[in-house]
Amino acid sequence: MIVVVGIGADGMAGLSGEARAELARAQTIYGSRRQLDLLDDSVSAQRREWPSPMLSALRSLPAGVHVLASGDPLLHGVGGTLVRLFGPQQVKVLPHISSVTLACARMGWTVPDTEVISLVTVTAEPHTAVRRGGRAVVLSRDASTPATLARLLTDTGRGDSRLTVLEQLGGPAERRRDATASDWADQPPGDVDDLNVVAVHYLPDNRVASSPDEAFDHDGQITKHGVRAVTLATLAARPGELLWDVGAGSGSIAVEWARSATGCAAIAFERDEQRRDRIRRNAVAFGVRVEVRGPAPEAFDGAADPSVIFVGGGLTQPGLVDACVDRLPVNGRLVANAVTAESEAVLVQWYSLLGGELRRYQHYAGEPLGKFTGWRPAMPVTQWAVTKG
Repeated sequence: MIVVVGIGADGMAGLSGEARAELARAQTIYGSRRQLDLLDDSVSAQRREWPSPMLSALRSLPAGVHVLASGDPLLHGVGGTLVRLFGPQQVKVLPHISSVTLACARMGWTVPDTEVISLVTVTAEPHTAVRRGGRAVVLSRDASTPATLARLLTDTGRGDSRLTVLEQLGGPAERRRDATASDWADQPPGDVDDLNVVAVHYLPDNRVASSPDEAFDHDGQITKHGVRAVTLATLAARPGELLWDVGAGSGSIAVEWARSATGCAAIAFERDEQRRDRIRRNAVAFGVRVEVRGPAPEAFDGAADPSVIFVGGGLTQPGLVDACVDRLPVNGRLVANAVTAESEAVLVQWYSLLGGELRRYQHYAGEPLGKFTGWRPAMPVTQWAVTKG
């Protein structure tokens, strides 16, 4: 059995009797240097600081050891990793009050109405803490996180967002500082503690379930709002799935996909360099995980395997659909949209070969016609959707 003990900035004083007893009987305790330094002389165990990389050390932990973790070990902490590695029957967790609960208490926010965003790991990209409204507690990686987040919010038009940086929560050195994102970005304090969280009230609040076209940076190469809605419905995102957006244009499908379900991310393949830059800007503005790669199918090599593939451009390129079908896993879904007769012919050919569903969408917009209103048709879109057997 591996025992994980959560500890706060208040150190031993904040531990329960059970947690103290576990640490008193421990033979070996693993933790970060900061966490180990919180232990007093009542703990006689051998203290081992985590090596880098940490994951390899976690995999080789022997039974019977104790592990220190910050706050609640199961809230974006080492406890969850250990449960995944060894199973819940082999890991005992003694949680402390979490930094999220403490932050919400300081802010007067209800926990269920507050998003939790972790930037703790080295792979967590800071822009994924950008939101278009609402409230969140952002778990910082280090002292630089508040300033990095403030700059990102300011650069994406959210400089009025309110930041509250809470340092050493629950400990004797606890400190709170409030500012707008733009003010913090202009004059970031130089003495922020590494142990901090950021409570963010994102402003302006313009959250919508389906973003209008003008919310994206694009050059006209964008799956329009109505077609984007039906395309996302056909793609049918499930939590944790990875989408390949092939011929991504502005990346609107990739961005909306990544917003649609917990843990979803996308890889956007785009031939044009300026459009690749636009996709990156859109991903930052919406705070989503979208990796941007070069042209398809050449850039498929080295990319993580997809759960779902969307083809929005390049259908007539020889071998493109073949390569997509080859990389699609069994039971994976492929959706392709066509607006030209030539690309529609490609879809019809593949439909005759693999089956699936073939649809055509046509919509009209009411526009002034003299003193009256007439219907102006948009270009029809042919869509093929298939699940690989």
